[in-house]
Amino acid sequence: MNIYAPRTTEMHFVLSRVLNAPTQLQSLPAFAEVDAELMQQVLEEAGKFVGEVIAPLNRDGDEIGAQWKDGAVTMPPGFKAAYQAFWQAGWPALASSPEDGGQGLPAVLEVMLYEMLSAANHGWTMAPGILHGAYECVKHHGSEELKALYLHKLATGEWLSTMCLTEPHAGSDLGLARTKAVPMPDGRYAVSGTKIFISSGDHDLTDNIVHLVLARLPDAPPGPKGLSLFLVPKFYPDGSRSRVHCDRIEEKMGLHGSPTCVMRFDEAVSHIVGEPGKGLNAMFIMMNAARLHVALQGIGLLDAAWQKADAYAQERRQMRAPGRGKSSAEADLIAEHPAMRRILDTQRAWIDAGRVLAYRTAIELDHIKYSPNAGSQADAQRWCALVTPVMKSIFTHQAFHGGSDCLQVFGGHGYVREWGVEQIVRDARVAMIYEGTNEIQAIDLLVRKVLPDGGTGLNALLDSLPTDTPAAQQRQQRLRAVTQDIAKATLRDAALPYRVADDYLRAVGLVLMDWAWLRIQASLTDEMTDCTTRWRAPAAALQHWILPEFDMRCAIMDAQCQAA
Repeated sequence: MNIYAPRTTEMHFVLSRVLNAPTQLQSLPAFAEVDAELMQQVLEEAGKFVGEVIAPLNRDGDEIGAQWKDGAVTMPPGFKAAYQAFWQAGWPALASSPEDGGQGLPAVLEVMLYEMLSAANHGWTMAPGILHGAYECVKHHGSEELKALYLHKLATGEWLSTMCLTEPHAGSDLGLARTKAVPMPDGRYAVSGTKIFISSGDHDLTDNIVHLVLARLPDAPPGPKGLSLFLVPKFYPDGSRSRVHCDRIEEKMGLHGSPTCVMRFDEAVSHIVGEPGKGLNAMFIMMNAARLHVALQGIGLLDAAWQKADAYAQERRQMRAPGRGKSSAEADLIAEHPAMRRILDTQRAWIDAGRVLAYRTAIELDHIKYSPNAGSQADAQRWCALVTPVMKSIFTHQAFHGGSDCLQVFGGHGYVREWGVEQIVRDARVAMIYEGTNEIQAIDLLVRKVLPDGGTGLNALLDSLPTDTPAAQQRQQRLRAVTQDIAKATLRDAALPYRVADDYLRAVGLVLMDWAWLRIQASLTDEMTDCTTRWRAPAAALQHWILPEFDMRCAIMDAQCQAA
């Protein structure tokens, strides 16, 4: 019960039957040879590796944790060997370009891999979690010299990377960053400053670590437009060590297997990445990739919690379940009690919808990258821009709150460490905070992406989500209407969209989940032997226990608009 087991059959059903991904991807020249059989084979092998190598390390990662001594971090037992096996088997390179040492496979396979990794061992997965984003950042913005030195190592995962943004006085407001980069006579830069909350800032998993650091040039203007991006390795090509120091690791509520470091740059010699003053443009490649991965963390962690709760509910007997009659004196399994069924089916509805949305987003990323059709690229860009902040927010929220509900299934046993579910609740909480808090995701969606064009982009997105039920159509129409009401009310009250942004994001998320489940139900066939028990129960839970929130959110927004 304590070991997560990847459910690759269900994941492949969503990929192939619900989303028809193989056919979609084969329409792109880069994936003409990638068929359903190959994708299933990769998925099954990934599931074996995750289940057999990564998942068993989760408990030691939590109980022993990463250790700091004299400026160096030692990872929990087994972590280093597992990572060496991971990169040497080619798993970090799934979606990297073949010319850089990668396998050139669709991004959706990487997304599915990281869903499983997050579910199996969130702490371990934090180390390679931003690797592909760092690779893309250097690939698109690095000089030819930087690419020659670092691109292959990042593409293959032989070296890991960090994303150094946050400072003690500057969390979400990156424009307040004070880290300095002073030009050197040879064209390089000396970086000085302190960064905090740096995941895997130091470790012993790889021979080198590539730090990507936001800093300010001496003549840079204040605010975010004055930031540039710099690459500082732990070790330079000649073997000498940079002046980058890990001053400590944080003692945290969860994620004990992942060292969250305070990193000090003491005139560390670096190269600039991209153009001066455009550091955030380069860094956003990493940040957007990270936000999709954080959404996958939410889905994976919720699945891990559900698996534990469901297994326990199938073994534990307590009392007679209501409506079961009195034909036997034996107590019923708690899985047969309506209160527990509500919890279990509800979480499964979230997990399944999350997979549809996340896998669809990964497919759209490949359309952006490889489609020869400008219209398809534009549609894909719109999907990713609008859906990514929604997914990051709603699925990390559900990982924590739904994980807590799964803990409830255990009763008092869930609060005890030996069952493992309390670790998931602790580990999941931070995902609502990092890579842009969920409140910032909501503001990004409504204030920066929906309102500037008057809702035109959102309406186009809704037009691309066909629905065949009156209730789903009504929800979409109400979302369109409330968008217009907010736009009008904002003219009278500029603070309004910031107050209702969370409600708006939740409403959009529920409409997306409704569409995702309509896709799932359209893919079910009568010959599927587990159709009723596996898919129809969570589909009913969506209607009964999840979608009613939509009307509540709209009522809140309506009241705020009327009061403006």
